[in-house]
Amino acid sequence: MREPTPTHDPTLPRRLADFGTLLEAIEYAAKGIRGLNFYSPRGELETSISFAKICKKAQEIGRRFIHFGIEKGSRVALIAETSDEFVYYFIGCQYAGLLPVPLPLPTSFGGREGYTSQLNQLMKSCGATVAISASYMLPLLDEATSGLKKMKFVGTSTTFEAQASLREIRKISLPEAQPEDLAYLQYSSGSTRFPHGVAVTHKSLLANCHGIGGEGMNLTEDDRIVSWLPFYHDMGLVGALLSPITNQITTDYLATESFARRPLQWLKLISRNKATLSGGPTFGYDICARRAGPTKIADLDLSSWRVASIGGDMIRADVLTKFQETFKEVGFKNTTFLPNYGLAECTLAVSFARLNTGFEIDLVHEKVLSGEEKNLKKFKVNGNGVSYRSVVNCGVPLSEYELEIRDDNNVDLGEYQIGRVCVRGASVMVGYFQDPEATHNCLSEDRWLDTGDMGYMKEGSLYIIGRVKDLIIINGKNHWPQDIEWAVEQLDDLRSGDIAAVSIPGEREEEVPAILVQCRTRDEEERTAMESKIKDTVHSMIGISPIVALIPPRSLPRTSSGKLSRVKARKQYLAGELVV
Repeated sequence: MREPTPTHDPTLPRRLADFGTLLEAIEYAAKGIRGLNFYSPRGELETSISFAKICKKAQEIGRRFIHFGIEKGSRVALIAETSDEFVYYFIGCQYAGLLPVPLPLPTSFGGREGYTSQLNQLMKSCGATVAISASYMLPLLDEATSGLKKMKFVGTSTTFEAQASLREIRKISLPEAQPEDLAYLQYSSGSTRFPHGVAVTHKSLLANCHGIGGEGMNLTEDDRIVSWLPFYHDMGLVGALLSPITNQITTDYLATESFARRPLQWLKLISRNKATLSGGPTFGYDICARRAGPTKIADLDLSSWRVASIGGDMIRADVLTKFQETFKEVGFKNTTFLPNYGLAECTLAVSFARLNTGFEIDLVHEKVLSGEEKNLKKFKVNGNGVSYRSVVNCGVPLSEYELEIRDDNNVDLGEYQIGRVCVRGASVMVGYFQDPEATHNCLSEDRWLDTGDMGYMKEGSLYIIGRVKDLIIINGKNHWPQDIEWAVEQLDDLRSGDIAAVSIPGEREEEVPAILVQCRTRDEEERTAMESKIKDTVHSMIGISPIVALIPPRSLPRTSSGKLSRVKARKQYLAGELVV
């Protein structure tokens, strides 16, 4: 019977990513007995690989790349399945001095054409010369690479490895990586028509993994990770693959599509393997709480779970409260949640809440959110039924960072004022790959990154309000779309994720609010009643009656990591691509 790699390793002292390169890290981890385990949709162990096996196989693949004639610095597109093959090839690229580029699976795109077009854009952006996928994905990959003249190889790992025998490649020497070398390219979840590849160095990666393992998680010898996060997203790639390698943590994986079909399998793996670390975005916790029932969760034991990290999108306090209440009877503790903030342009993590405190919220008055009032400290919520939002504390920035909240004139606002979140530190990207204009738009000459997020600082902790590009401005007043969406979601027959609030040009070219709603009923009376309720709800909230568009289920566009793309939804609506 196949056994997973162990949690404990008395033979190898843990080092918290204090290495110069990712290759130094994997070679140290290979001295021990920990590793990675891959599970089926039903929770059966399919593949178990030690860090030693990863290291040996990756070196072989690195030699194969060199033997094949792939030049140092070339980009290798890898369709990022949750599999051992992806891990081997990602590390193998490092050994050959190549840049792996994890690319998404087709689960988040509107059909075959939309997916292959997106892959084509991504590979064109990075100038990939090699593209590798599983055999079942090969027809899509062939279609996506059609017309890309730089391609030297498109195929599966089996086909690639058939190019040469082990004897032929045995004596090929591998180049030595340096901390300042680029380690990989990461396309963020917002990359669409004009994708920007985040260029991450070994130095940036190791600095971030060190912060995650030390200040963020305070790793112990008992720690074990369970993850369903995709390897093509920074949370999955860095948080659930590269950080475990560089911090020597055994990790158990459930494929993202398996989680989508059976979300409670995530919690069953945590329970069975006594995992201590696991996490994801808000919607992951939401879907588990909605699928749970007394009989479905009776056999769970979540008492080993000490850190439930949450980030990657706007953190919703109501979802966390529901999850906490749903699973407290099976051992989930209210101190387990660990809110954090990060983005691919900072490798991954920027800030973490305090361990063992759970999540903390700040009540922010609607007049502050709208920009009518500037100072949160002076304008407190009085608890008398006024409009406010619960904003989750995303914690204290890692010590490597400087963080400032700036106004439109680039002036640091200090604490208690909402502005643009700007950071500087070792984990900040060197830039967008071969895109100096996009780099210049967000990264200053003195290495300050404008994250594109709005937030504020309070007593040393960071609170995120939303994305600048999503802000709805009507008659000079700011409205945050997630506040409107949350209010509409409270109506009967509507679910979280069914609504997108955007602004569109009105008859006189002024901006007007539009609420795009995925509607499951075809009954005209019910649809009319729903539209009326939505209009009344939004009007009472912002003082303006919106345009309401009822669209079919699963119509709203999402990013590769599953987040709602309001910018794309707006474009599709205006172009008549969303069927009303």
